[in-house]
Amino acid sequence: MTDKNSHNSQFTIPNGWVETTLGEVCEIIMGQSPKGETYNLEGNGLPFYQGITEFDEKYVKIKTYTSEPTKVIEPNTILFSVRAPVGRVNFTKHKSCIGRGNAGLKMNNGNQEFLFYLLRFLEKQIQNRTSGTVFDSISGKELKEITIIVPTNPNEQKAIASVLSAFDDKIELLREQNKTLEEIGQTIFKEWFGKYSPERPEELPEGWRVGKLGEEFDITIGRTPPRAESQWFSDTPTSKKWISIKDIVNSGTYIFNSSEYLTDEAIEKFNIPIIPENTTILSFKMTVGKLTITTEEMLSNEAIAHLKLKNDSVLSSEFIYLCLKNLNFNALGSTSSIVTAINSTMIKNLEVIIPYHETMKKFDEAIQPIFAKIKDNSEQIQTLARTRDTLLPKLMKGELRVSGFGNN
Repeated sequence: MTDKNSHNSQFTIPNGWVETTLGEVCEIIMGQSPKGETYNLEGNGLPFYQGITEFDEKYVKIKTYTSEPTKVIEPNTILFSVRAPVGRVNFTKHKSCIGRGNAGLKMNNGNQEFLFYLLRFLEKQIQNRTSGTVFDSISGKELKEITIIVPTNPNEQKAIASVLSAFDDKIELLREQNKTLEEIGQTIFKEWFGKYSPERPEELPEGWRVGKLGEEFDITIGRTPPRAESQWFSDTPTSKKWISIKDIVNSGTYIFNSSEYLTDEAIEKFNIPIIPENTTILSFKMTVGKLTITTEEMLSNEAIAHLKLKNDSVLSSEFIYLCLKNLNFNALGSTSSIVTAINSTMIKNLEVIIPYHETMKKFDEAIQPIFAKIKDNSEQIQTLARTRDTLLPKLMKGELRVSGFGNN
């Protein structure tokens, strides 16, 4: 790769590139939802993607099927969200039906990988063209009119995509490895503790006991400064990361990032509890039972509980993470028309098995190397994602050129 530096005040289209529109380089199929009674979760019919789809990974996950498809797209089509949030992209692995919240895009020359990264690069530009009184959306006509610059040589398009996909492929490999490692951790946990229950204390081995979460952990709940006072919040690094449930959902076993930060003044003024590094945190409102472990001092909103290990406890953050992963939170929650939640008192009173300290020590010796590897992999994912996101605009604007791609 070679740097192309322009000294002009105006942007110059790179040699061998052309200005055009999205509608000129690809086919755009706007979604149309089938009737609601045709939806099912049993795997009968075509995969159906509707509304806000999960865009946390390169390939979209199948949740719903339809027995009477409307707009159908072929495998390897780009799935693009045209309603809030507008501009998110995934690949489809299967022939699928798309609802009105999505569009399917196919590059005319077949370079789907390049189109995928082009759409990622265009996300902000496309969001700026959205409209709607209830939620943001973009029409097929507006989508086709998006101005783009692209290499005229299809091989250069492929070369650009190859550079970027190498990062995503490595990220996907590390995520799969972490998934396997966590499954191994769960298996070890169940082998050691799975046959015991707090409801049957008489079956516990000698030296074991039943305790309450609040006796083993200092449990605090996050806080939110007044939303109307925007000076307390930032979406750029300012003081400490402030975690929402969405941030937990988007994280893995460990959490590194948050979408918002709170200032030092906000932390002091509103007495926001600081979560220590290596603390297991738990969502207990709206989306109940989501877990992750902090990687530095962090903060959270009031929907998240922090399980800070007490000095005299024999337990560990890894143990309680695995323990709570096996808990059926739906059986604990109370349901209303607005929210499903468990409260802080319920969390503190949750009964857990407390193993004999020698047993716990041996378990930690077995489990902590697995979690250390998960954390190391997760840090590599962060580094790879940052590098990819730095390269993306440079490659898509031709500021950084890929050499040796040939002319065939």
